Amino acid sequence: MEPLNPDDPRPPFQQVVDVLRASIATNKLEPGDRLPSYAEMAERFGVAPMTVQKAIGVLRDEGLIVTRQGRGSFVRQKTERAVGLRPHVEQVFEQGDVSIDFAGFSGETLYGVVSEPLDKIRAGKLRPSSVRVRVLIPDLTQPIGIPSLAVDGTDSPAVRARARRIAERSIQGLVDTVHELGALGLVQSATAEVRTFHAAPLFKLYILNGSEVFFGFYTVVRHSVAVSGEPVEIFDAMGKDSVLFHYSTTEDADSVESQHVEQSQLWFDSVWDSVAKKLEG
Repeated sequence: MEPLNPDDPRPPFQQVVDVLRASIATNKLEPGDRLPSYAEMAERFGVAPMTVQKAIGVLRDEGLIVTRQGRGSFVRQKTERAVGLRPHVEQVFEQGDVSIDFAGFSGETLYGVVSEPLDKIRAGKLRPSSVRVRVLIPDLTQPIGIPSLAVDGTDSPAVRARARRIAERSIQGLVDTVHELGALGLVQSATAEVRTFHAAPLFKLYILNGSEVFFGFYTVVRHSVAVSGEPVEIFDAMGKDSVLFHYSTTEDADSVESQHVEQSQLWFDSVWDSVAKKLEG
């Protein structure tokens, strides 16, 4: 970043916008990169900090930049696959307090992305003050529409029992690991709770420290699974390859990003505190 051209007739803020936009388009600034502070950019461009702030506001409205409270401005990662969730989860574990809310069909992906940070806590490489995990999954002891038999879409207790075993296997591992960290005194406060509700989720939702949201849709597919050793054709919800859309709280509480995070947390808390019931073992 070099000082702006004084002979350029465009307003200084627009010049800054164009320079940053070009840097993003050419991958000089890549998705997830943190931008220098307003003061640093103001010095480099030879403009006032308010000019930089105005330019960042334009880029934020264009969806190219996100501003995270207390952390600065970043090049926005518009869509990410599940594997892209991992670095954001790891960043959360580097903070003093960790809060993760998840809603979906099972905790397989969640357990996969938190396993490494939890192992680092056990090894003494990370020392957050607290870890709180809340998991919201469907009650598979009752018919909920999906999964169902592919032949006519009817309910199958055996198919639901299979899905429940898969979900609870991952979730129980997560719960046990978090509680173990608390029992060992590696974290001052460590809680993990699972609740169920009577509905078939058509999306998965991750809320990180109440300030970042990852949201993706499940697709309903027909495939064959083994039930009691026999192949059975079912309709199932598949989410491992879902594209996750990323939203972060910004300094503007009225921005679409901030409202999406706020409403996601509101939805999760409303279900958790009303119709959700503690998972029975």
